[in-house]
Amino acid sequence: MYLPSRTYRTPIMGRNGAVATNHPLATQSGLDILREGGNAVDATIAIALTLSVVEPMMSGLGGDGFYQVHNAASGRTTCWNGTGSAPRAATPERFKARGIAVRGPLSVSTPGFLASMGALHAAQGSLPWARLCADAIRHARDGFPATPHYSHFAGDFRPVLTGDRRTRAVFLLDMERGEPPMASIVVQADLARTLEEIAADGAETFYRGRLAKRLAAGMREAGVLVDEQDLAECQPEVQAPIEIAYRGFRVTQTPPNSTGFTHLQMLKTVERFDIAGLDPVQRIHVLVEAKKRAFQDRERYGSDPRFAEIPLDRLLSDAHADQAAASIDLSRASDIRLAEPEQAVGDTTYFCVVDGAGNAVSAIQSLNSGFGSGVTAGDTGVLLNNRMAYWHLAPGHANRLVPGKRVRHTMNAPMVFKDGRLWAVEGTPGADNQVQVNLQVLTSMMDLGADPQTALEAPRWTSVQHGQGANWPHDGDGSLVVEPGFGADVLAGLERLGHRLNRVGPLEGPCSVEAIRVMDNGVLVAGSDPRRDGWAGAF
Repeated sequence: MYLPSRTYRTPIMGRNGAVATNHPLATQSGLDILREGGNAVDATIAIALTLSVVEPMMSGLGGDGFYQVHNAASGRTTCWNGTGSAPRAATPERFKARGIAVRGPLSVSTPGFLASMGALHAAQGSLPWARLCADAIRHARDGFPATPHYSHFAGDFRPVLTGDRRTRAVFLLDMERGEPPMASIVVQADLARTLEEIAADGAETFYRGRLAKRLAAGMREAGVLVDEQDLAECQPEVQAPIEIAYRGFRVTQTPPNSTGFTHLQMLKTVERFDIAGLDPVQRIHVLVEAKKRAFQDRERYGSDPRFAEIPLDRLLSDAHADQAAASIDLSRASDIRLAEPEQAVGDTTYFCVVDGAGNAVSAIQSLNSGFGSGVTAGDTGVLLNNRMAYWHLAPGHANRLVPGKRVRHTMNAPMVFKDGRLWAVEGTPGADNQVQVNLQVLTSMMDLGADPQTALEAPRWTSVQHGQGANWPHDGDGSLVVEPGFGADVLAGLERLGHRLNRVGPLEGPCSVEAIRVMDNGVLVAGSDPRRDGWAGAF
């Protein structure tokens, strides 16, 4: 067995509840809810709303999300799809001349995040909206300290932030320097008032209430295509998870329009190999090659199932996995180019919760790129997504833009079960990198016996195929991004197999994994990624 040892953080352990998120204030919010007697869904809503305030470059009320929820009492696992559709006015013809808008008003899709929060609360929430919104309101009204990662993102995305006067005034605190200094206080007074409306009236007001009218007016003023009717028609979807068996485990995933099926395909393919018995070079090679083949199917079939037939039974079958595994040459890297060569930039946030009763949530939400479209909807303080950037325009493409259709999402939120019991909850932001990093973390845990902190801190790779990029234009350079922790011999071995390496520094690879492992004795072991602001807590 080969897995570099943990060097940065220790696992966090508890018996009554565990939370792992991409921001310490969100983790604290979730733990407080659990300590007050709230369940995993209550904690999820409080965390999701808090992240909307303290991680504005990643997710928010103007974005989308997927939430896989396990109910311990019933043994049932359900997926809540909070992704909005393309606005009714967003036709392919509108974008034909200049291509899909990547930023600005025309890049905004109908936000579905809060719709899923409302449906989740109605189905399984136990605490009132006023309590679940309280931390988010306080952090928006009184401000939160800008972390080094916030400052980094604000600097990188300064051109996006300067395009809208309201956005610029809130998120660029030091205009002369061009980015906010660390520990500056970010105050979002308009957003605080919006959250107070939600606390009083629930999520419904965002789509069909007083807030919806203000939101629609703000979007209309900015030139956004989403209108009051698009908001009124937005509804979350409750779906059964998709799943596979893997070496005695059961891995469940969010179904399309999520591309969680791609993650399951990769696992099915690598199950045909002795992952634990392979040397490090061969192990990485097999995982990378499995990824390349699964992404071919993502390109062919990833879509909104309301608009297209997606042959999941075949894609997740043993026969399909056998065929993919047989096509892998252990002596040479393949160059598999995807269908439409038109880098994926995805800024998202992932978190997970397990409460003392064994209920669990695997959650992922996003504005798409850093700070989304850069457009704030009037005086609501709601920063809007740029999810339109994910569409394709080529006729016949599975992910071709159609008004009212939900775009193919890279977001996915896995869970793992063993012997009928919850075994682990894990996930990460990171656009096209999500499913391939989830593959590495879960095989480290399931095949190599790593604890969650060791698995997510281990050096990682990500493959970038030609034509892969999630955002338009859909490009990619054919490289394998690698952190140095694998060691010089392993990296040299990958190059001998034909992998073209893009070497980055320690902990500079993409994604920010959060994970909770449920031990046989009930102890919850939580881990968080040092690559971003993530923090885990348990009690």
